[in-house]
Amino acid sequence: LSYFFARAMNIFRISGDLSHLIAILILLIKIWKTRSCAGISGRSQILFALVFSTRYLDLFTVIYSYYNAVMKVIFLAVTYATLYLIFFKFKATYHRSHDTFRIEFLLIPSLLLALLINHQFSVIEVLWAFSIYLESVAILPQLFMLSKTGEAETITSHYLFALGLYRALYILNWIYRYVNENFSDAIAIVSGCVQTILYADFFYLYVTRGMYKMKNFKMLFSLKLLFTVATFLLKGRKIQLPA
Repeated sequence: LSYFFARAMNIFRISGDLSHLIAILILLIKIWKTRSCAGISGRSQILFALVFSTRYLDLFTVIYSYYNAVMKVIFLAVTYATLYLIFFKFKATYHRSHDTFRIEFLLIPSLLLALLINHQFSVIEVLWAFSIYLESVAILPQLFMLSKTGEAETITSHYLFALGLYRALYILNWIYRYVNENFSDAIAIVSGCVQTILYADFFYLYVTRGMYKMKNFKMLFSLKLLFTVATFLLKGRKIQLPA
């Protein structure tokens, strides 16, 4: 196992992991420092918590390396800490009326797909596949929230950029491993490419508008059709925050 893990590590994998870690830490620190979770989709964070929880079920049974185990613990701890800040400590600042994406339309297809397409029909493998499929679309509530409000704060932009960079680096990691190790994982590769495409418009705006606060956030062609369909998944009523 240690030999396999050593081969799996390369500059793209490590850089991707660090970018992912930076992204979730940016979000947690942003909420804590500003004492506000305005502009953050709690629904996306719930999905990411499910992603990590179902993917890391082997945390205390199979340890490939200390690096792997430590990273899993950090991702779980930071994600659940973020959920606590959003839904409990700073819940009065949570824009619930803007965060209305119907996440069941992401959860159910991901679960069905995991039951149909997996590496092995076992609880661990099905839940792993579920986490991969769900992660590819977990950012949709956040992107939809940005499209509704029309702007993204600077720090939120950094968070999304770091997340998108993490997926882009993992694509390079898969290419590197295929060329050098003849290794490939169709489930992870296809899902990762879908996730990277979802970040395409945001990447374009981030680069062209720089790191300033992005006003009038609009989706470009690659997401217009997707978000047209997504409008049918919204709840018909608005939910007002309590006074």
